[in-house]
Amino acid sequence: MRKALVPALGVMLALVAPANGAFAADSPDISVTNTKAHLDQFQSIATSNGGNRYTGRSGYKASADYVKAKLDAAGYTTTLQSFSTSAGTSYNVIAEWPHGDANHVVMAGSHLDSVSAGPGINDNGSGSAGVLETALAYAAGGQTPKNRLRFGFWGAEELGLLGSKYYMNNLPAADRAKIELYLNFDMIASPNPGYFVYDDNPAGNGARDDLVGYFAGKNVQTEFIDVQGRSDHAAFRSLGIPTAGTFSGAEEIKSSAQATKWGGTAGRAFDPCYHRSCDTISNLDLTSLDRQIDAIGHMIWTYAQKDYTGGPPPGGGNLLQNPGFESGATGWTGTTGVITSSTSRPAHSGSYKAWLQGNGRSSTENLSQAVTIPATAASAALSLWIRIDTAETTSSTAYDTVKVQVVDGTVTSTLATYSNLNKSAAYVQKTLDVSAYKGKTVTVKFVGQEDSSAQTSFVIDDVAVTAG
Repeated sequence: MRKALVPALGVMLALVAPANGAFAADSPDISVTNTKAHLDQFQSIATSNGGNRYTGRSGYKASADYVKAKLDAAGYTTTLQSFSTSAGTSYNVIAEWPHGDANHVVMAGSHLDSVSAGPGINDNGSGSAGVLETALAYAAGGQTPKNRLRFGFWGAEELGLLGSKYYMNNLPAADRAKIELYLNFDMIASPNPGYFVYDDNPAGNGARDDLVGYFAGKNVQTEFIDVQGRSDHAAFRSLGIPTAGTFSGAEEIKSSAQATKWGGTAGRAFDPCYHRSCDTISNLDLTSLDRQIDAIGHMIWTYAQKDYTGGPPPGGGNLLQNPGFESGATGWTGTTGVITSSTSRPAHSGSYKAWLQGNGRSSTENLSQAVTIPATAASAALSLWIRIDTAETTSSTAYDTVKVQVVDGTVTSTLATYSNLNKSAAYVQKTLDVSAYKGKTVTVKFVGQEDSSAQTSFVIDDVAVTAG
């Protein structure tokens, strides 16, 4: 990591709950043993090359060659991208899994270089090893991704994020537009670890919340941290691309409250060897590493299958068209302007969402789509992600509401009502039973209503009707 991050100046406690009961069970177990073996190799490379893996020196090139060889052998299409720096030639390793829709790219990355003072095993051998092992596990797992997966191992981060900037500056605009999400992992095995999730890009808040939800499902509390663009996601963030990531702490001091929450030692740095010669293979917390790499795997497996096309997935999974609103109003009818890419409220994923109300005056808005539920289904469910923020100060009166309804001919049934009393700092998933409508074509409808003052915003994303 290039600069110090100070959690005490920008931390919020992340309070989101696990997404659903299947969240953790569906996530891969990325091998910490294999990941540690990559770190052992980085240490061996540094030891054989002057004690570091610094840009422009032989240890860095050997690290890049090692990563590229592993990915080549796994079947990735790889590129060793060279560029000049004040310290000499550096390299990015870019690896693409040659399957999935090339118009929708999900990308993860980490910086591969160390500082000159030491081997950089936590900073950032840990992130690089974690991303590498996740990529290798995905290739070995026989997955068929909906989207194109790409992994970046950046050079010269310690000189000013030069590798990731070079990559994005030289990527044609049309190719930049295909990147749906970039995930960054920089220092994930600090010896006195914390569990921080990036919170510096509203476009990535959906992915941010998914990371928090994943950790919550493992009973690991997290804190938000405003990274302020001080790692390699900055080059993506500056172009409006959704970004998220994790961090286990650098030279900042762990507070007593953080030690109570996470264990470790209060009054001691998260990583006392940050940017020092002692950042060696002994400078790791393998529990943190294990948890963090599983989170990387969870995000890659999840977003590899996310529907960015606007249509129902093959195989009849989600019966709705354009369930994540990424194709605007396609498939939906209702109040003009409800479906929006405004950055004033985050999407759960992608850029678009349905934002009902938030007007601060008496008003009603609605959104709906017709859907046919097969008669042969054993069960059927309607699910949605919803985030509610409000200026109402009451804790007892539902002044503003959104209703989730099903219209069956002339009969309208309200399945659930949410109000200003259900406000949440992050998206929460709701699942409702619609088995009663098997064999029918019905209309799923959201109806928002506000009173005369104090806005409440009901933001809905990633809606699904599924038949089991």
